[in-house]
Amino acid sequence: MTPRTPIWTAIATSLRGDIAAARYGPGDKLPTEASLAARFGVNRHTVRRALGALAEDGLVHARRGAGVFVTMTPTEYPLGRRVRFHQNLTAAGHVPAKEILSLETRAASNTERAALHLAEGARVHVYEGLSLSDTQPIALFQSVFPAARFPDLLADLGDTHSVTGALERAGIADYTRASTRVNAKLASATQALHLRIAENAPILRTIAINVDQDGTPIEFGRTWFAGEKVTLTLSDTQTSPAGQHQENGR
Repeated sequence: MTPRTPIWTAIATSLRGDIAAARYGPGDKLPTEASLAARFGVNRHTVRRALGALAEDGLVHARRGAGVFVTMTPTEYPLGRRVRFHQNLTAAGHVPAKEILSLETRAASNTERAALHLAEGARVHVYEGLSLSDTQPIALFQSVFPAARFPDLLADLGDTHSVTGALERAGIADYTRASTRVNAKLASATQALHLRIAENAPILRTIAINVDQDGTPIEFGRTWFAGEKVTLTLSDTQTSPAGQHQENGR
């Protein structure tokens, strides 16, 4: 007699088929164990074993307190003199997008004043948003600009959703990265909510300063990347100045 296929194996095969058919895409959350148990008419232990098999194959991963998610292939994200979000993701075959979370003008903090070489009492424009790849959030960002130099920047950002486009309207034809620092952090509850990851999951924070062609700081930026979704790589590759700036909505 032909041995019967274990039920958990059949469930794993069915879920593999769902993933292969893109019913659940990279980063998507699978139905709960209870939902899957009802769907297949089995107990949760059997479902858990099937999900374990998928996890061993690297197709899914569990986030404590959040559920089981289809594994994303980490996006390669080069860090160099010109870091271009849209360009990087498009070249890797992904669809980039930006979501504006807030645009405001306020007093500069001590850290921001030091980074942008501003006087005490100076004000800054702050652009906060979410970077997405194939509709999945991969990073939170905050970009800070000197308000006195760019009085119309917030309106231009709201209009163009592009830092490069807004800066071009202000007369900045080109800018480059002067410095980038990277360190590891644990996601806060708010960051986890935006990035759709578990609280205390690993994230990579970059702190960067961009300068104009004269070397004057024009942007102080902080970005928090979901560690499981992005691979940061050091790159000395130079891109053409014309029309190539794509980071933070560029």
